[in-house]
Amino acid sequence: MKKIGIIDYFIDEWHSNTYLGLFEKASQALGVDYKVVYGYAEVEQDGKMRTDDWCAKNNVIRCNTIEELCEKSDNILILAPANPETHLRYAEAALKYGKTTYIDKTFAPDLETAKAIFAVAEKYNTKIFTSSALRYAEEIADYTDVKNVMIKGGGRSLEEYIIHQIEMAVKLTKGEQAKLAHVFSGDKQSTIVLEYAGRTVTLSYSNSGWGFSVDVETDKANCEYKNVEKGTEFYRLVESIVKFFETNEEPFDKKETLAVLAIRDAIMKGISNGEKTIPVENY
Repeated sequence: MKKIGIIDYFIDEWHSNTYLGLFEKASQALGVDYKVVYGYAEVEQDGKMRTDDWCAKNNVIRCNTIEELCEKSDNILILAPANPETHLRYAEAALKYGKTTYIDKTFAPDLETAKAIFAVAEKYNTKIFTSSALRYAEEIADYTDVKNVMIKGGGRSLEEYIIHQIEMAVKLTKGEQAKLAHVFSGDKQSTIVLEYAGRTVTLSYSNSGWGFSVDVETDKANCEYKNVEKGTEFYRLVESIVKFFETNEEPFDKKETLAVLAIRDAIMKGISNGEKTIPVENY
């Protein structure tokens, strides 16, 4: 059995709770044996299970330090999805062990930090990757000839949830460099138009329970509109992680992750500074 260790900011959160069962399911489907065995959390969170209780409930062995977890684990999950500001610090502690590691979205708070995390991985020759689960939505899996695209989605804050639309956009545009982000932001709803050399991508966000959808323009006569049905994208992501742990091969080029962070930086700059048009940094 290959032993997975979870590093989290606080461990009783949706991703850690969901991944436990999905790793078992994906391992069985792929004919391999991976299991979350170790857990570490930096803090206890009010209103959440204490780390000791969570570990006992889920038959996970609590580690008192990141170092202990990394020494015992074969592969590592750095989660803390709502606290990406911790990811560089966790990466600096964990990646020196050379264990193939998945780092949850949002990968980093900004492009500069994302580059720093990749630099740590390169220093220790440690394989890493990161992704929003929406990259693995079945509805966008087969497009190869996208001209323009419109993507919408919701969540409790743009800062945390816009990553999903961006990840889908980067997948559909194959990591192409965006030139400009045109940001039109209200208090609770925002629209962003990304300008490329020969196409545009429109992202629409609301802080409601608005589901994700895509409207894709290709060479076909009519655009194709699809609701993204919840249910398979997280399993498909975990299956990709298991394959990554098994083969040590990243599922896509890290430049696509840098593209995601470059776009997010431009959007956040536009919102925080009240700017309407922001250049997207080269990555």
